[in-house]
Amino acid sequence: MIVLTGLNHKTASVAVREKIFAGCREKKDLLPALMAINGVEEALYLSTCNRVEIIASVAEDSDALKDVKDFLAQNGGLNQSEAADRFYEYRGEEAVRHIFRVASSLDSMVMGEAQILGQVKEAYREALEKYATGVVLNRLMHCSFRTAKRVRSETGIAVNPVSVSHAAVELAKKIFGSLEGKIILLIGAGEMAELTGQQLIKRGAQSIIIANRSLAQAELLAEKFHGEAALLDTLEKKLIEADIVISSTGSTGFIVTANMLEKIHHQRKNRLLFLIDIAVPRDIEPAASELENVYLYNIDNLQDIVDENMHVRKKEAIKAEAIIDEEVVRYMNWQKELESVPTIVSLRNKAGEIVQAEMEKAAGWLGSLTKENQEKVEILVNSIVNKVLHSPVTVLKEESSEFSSRDIVAAVRRLFQLD
Repeated sequence: MIVLTGLNHKTASVAVREKIFAGCREKKDLLPALMAINGVEEALYLSTCNRVEIIASVAEDSDALKDVKDFLAQNGGLNQSEAADRFYEYRGEEAVRHIFRVASSLDSMVMGEAQILGQVKEAYREALEKYATGVVLNRLMHCSFRTAKRVRSETGIAVNPVSVSHAAVELAKKIFGSLEGKIILLIGAGEMAELTGQQLIKRGAQSIIIANRSLAQAELLAEKFHGEAALLDTLEKKLIEADIVISSTGSTGFIVTANMLEKIHHQRKNRLLFLIDIAVPRDIEPAASELENVYLYNIDNLQDIVDENMHVRKKEAIKAEAIIDEEVVRYMNWQKELESVPTIVSLRNKAGEIVQAEMEKAAGWLGSLTKENQEKVEILVNSIVNKVLHSPVTVLKEESSEFSSRDIVAAVRRLFQLD
C-alpha cells in the first residue's frame, strides 16, 4: 500500500516548516533510517520551502504509516502536539492523487508554477541513489511526471503570469515584441522593482541603470546586475536612454512627470517607452500615459492582470483535475494487476512442469519419431497449453484491475492448486 504523510504551507506556518526542513536536512542518513522502519518497503523524501513529505510503499498489515509519521516529526524536531495538528496522511488512492497534484503544481502556493516538478524529480533521484525505491514507487514517480507533463501541455494552467514581476515582463514583451537590446532604468531600490529587473534581464534586456537618492545604495544594486549607478538628479538624462522604466521609491510626490517626458520626446527619437510604477503612493504622473508612444502601468493595473490570470488558472485547474483522475485510475489499475502477476507466473510454471512431465512419459514412442517431428510435437503441445491459459490469464488481469484482486487471485490459486 502507498502511504504519504507530511505538512505544507496550508497546514503549518513558515516557522514550523523551517524547523522541520532544517531538522530533517541535517540528517544525512534519513532515507536509510526510514527504510529500516518495520513494514516500509520503499520510500521517498520530498522537502521544499513549502512542504516536507514522505511517500512510502508499506506492508498493508503493518503500523508503518504511524511509525513514518512519528519518524518525520522526531527528525524534524517537532513534538507530538505540533505534529498532530499540522501533519496530514493519505493511504492508497488518495496518496497517489496527492503526489500527482503536487507534481502538477495544483497543490502549490502559486498554482501552475514550474519549480515543484524539478524538486519532485530531484527527490526521486536521491531516493534512487540510496536504493530506497522499487517497482511500486518507480512506477508511481514516472506516472506523476507523465501526469505533470499532460497538465502543462493539455491545459493553460501555467500560461499566464500570476506574480506582479512576471506580469510586468509579459506586458513588456507584448509591447516590444522582443526584449533583446532593451535598456532598463530602475528608479529606487525596492524589492519588487529589483525582482522585475531580474526577470527582464533574464528575458534578454541588454543592460540596467539604477537611479537612487543614495549613490552608494545604487552602486550596490548596480554591482549585482553588472549595471550602471546614477543619482536621481540625472534622471531626465537617463530617461532618454531607457526603453523600460521601473519605479519603486518612497517619495510622496511624482518622480517622473508628464512634462519631463514631453521635454525629452524628440531626443528619444520617437522610441517606445514602457513605464512600470509599482510605488505606493505613485511615482509616475498618470498624465504620462496620454503621451505618444508611452505605455504606463501602475501596481493596480498589474494586480488586475494577476487576478485575472489566477482566475484563468483556477478554471484550467478543473481540466487538470480531470487529467489527474484519469492517471490515478490508470496507476491504481496497474497496481491491482501487479497483485495478480505472481499468480500468473505460478500458473504458467505449473503448466510448463506438466508439459515437461508428460513429454518425459511419452519419451518411449516419441523416440521413434525423427528429431524434426519430435520438435513439432513439443511446439504443438506448448501451443495448446498457451491457448488454454490465454483466457484465464487475460480475465485475471482484467478482473483484478476492476475489482478486488485478492478474491480473484485466491480463487485461481485454489482452482489450479497453485499452493
